[in-house]
Amino acid sequence: MIHALQLNGRISFSRVGEVLGVSGQTIARRYARLRESGTLRVIGLTDPRLVDEVVWLTRVRCTPDAATTIAEALARRRDTSWVQLTSGGTDILCAVRAKDSGDGESLLLRRLPRTPRVLNVTAHCVLHVFLGGAHGLLEKAEILGPEQARRLRAASPSGRRLDLTDGDHRLMAALREDGRTPLHYLAKVTRWSPSTARRRMADLQDAGVLYFDVDFDPTLLGLRFRALLWLSVPPSQLHRVGELLAQHPEVAYTAATTGSTNLLASVVCSTVSDLYDYITRRIAVLPAVTHLESAPVVRTVKNAVTLGDRYYGIGA
Repeated sequence: MIHALQLNGRISFSRVGEVLGVSGQTIARRYARLRESGTLRVIGLTDPRLVDEVVWLTRVRCTPDAATTIAEALARRRDTSWVQLTSGGTDILCAVRAKDSGDGESLLLRRLPRTPRVLNVTAHCVLHVFLGGAHGLLEKAEILGPEQARRLRAASPSGRRLDLTDGDHRLMAALREDGRTPLHYLAKVTRWSPSTARRRMADLQDAGVLYFDVDFDPTLLGLRFRALLWLSVPPSQLHRVGELLAQHPEVAYTAATTGSTNLLASVVCSTVSDLYDYITRRIAVLPAVTHLESAPVVRTVKNAVTLGDRYYGIGA
């Protein structure tokens, strides 16, 4: 069911049940239980490149007594996501989306270094995403068979240009809170008719501006340990290594960034031993990796949208 919803976030439960060989009511009940428990949620997200935004992966080093308080304050901001405590709880990583206005970092990134008990701040601009967004762990796990996936998958975007309106932004804001928001509510917040809301949502998806993802607990797949890997690779090898990383089943997200390191990977494993095996057997044979820094994720204060204490990571 989770894989089906990642392939098509607003697909009817009856259609999912038909493909999986169970009743649609069973799928609906199961989704409702998982959503109520905070284990699963469908969310509508936007491609930052198509809404004139850039993403900054921001590392904040704090005094031990301040990290949780600062992380929770960051999590309450609307421009942040994936606020995570790492490295024994003294470091924070968060993603900050800012308007690509040409003036550099967001106001938040300018203020953070002046915050009491913040020892150091580094901001890495995301240059290219090799794996993330609507694609990640579930597709590589191949939970559904190829024919099942084909019957459930939403149409691929055509990439046509679309000029965004205020109504589009209201629509996307509602879907960010709940990707399966009913049409009658979308019509209310946009001041459109339900048919117009449905058509405009389809237009946004076709343009690639809007996509649906599932925010789920990886422990459902037996994945209980997460770490962030910061790698340095010569520019001539960066794209090749990024594409190779994206193929690894352990990798949930990987992107090229600015900064002293130029490649980030979010990795999920069943145990600490599995992470060791992954680093020594898979990372070790990648070409041209000159530096590796690893940081375990000890707590996630905020995932893509909501606050919580679940063990997620970027792009899961």
